[in-house]
Amino acid sequence: MKLRIITGVAVAALAVALSGCTSPATQEPVDDDTSIETEAPETESMETDALLTTTDSDLGEIVVDADGMTVYMFDNDTQGGDSSSCEGACATNWPAVTADSDDPPVAEGIDGEIGTIEGVDGKTQVTLNGWPLYYFAGDEAPGDINGQGVNDVWWVLTPAGEKIGG
Repeated sequence: MKLRIITGVAVAALAVALSGCTSPATQEPVDDDTSIETEAPETESMETDALLTTTDSDLGEIVVDADGMTVYMFDNDTQGGDSSSCEGACATNWPAVTADSDDPPVAEGIDGEIGTIEGVDGKTQVTLNGWPLYYFAGDEAPGDINGQGVNDVWWVLTPAGEKIGG
């Protein structure tokens, strides 16, 4: 019983926190804190030339990194743009998929165009079909898709680089 209460409170807290992780559905820059109350995974393990590949999920075939961690795109970014619009607390909760060089990482089973941009922290951020790629701090294990559809602005991608949903 105690475990159910604790789990219920945790789920409710996450839902309330996620409600602050959105911004208007316009292409205008947004300066709000798109934060959530979730501990971000250590980005050290994410700062490698990630091999992008695919895996099957409840959403169909999706793009993941070499460790099987799901990658996402953000509607507030501009497809084909040269920068990310996820800064500050947003970048803490949605860490960029990075590469060690400006060369796009190797990709297996990906039909979309892989590229790079300069990320908000000056590191090289990986793109798919012009969309900057991110991880979600709420994904704990390979194959998790907990960021899918968060506030109707975060989406998992198909191997062709198309967002699933939204």
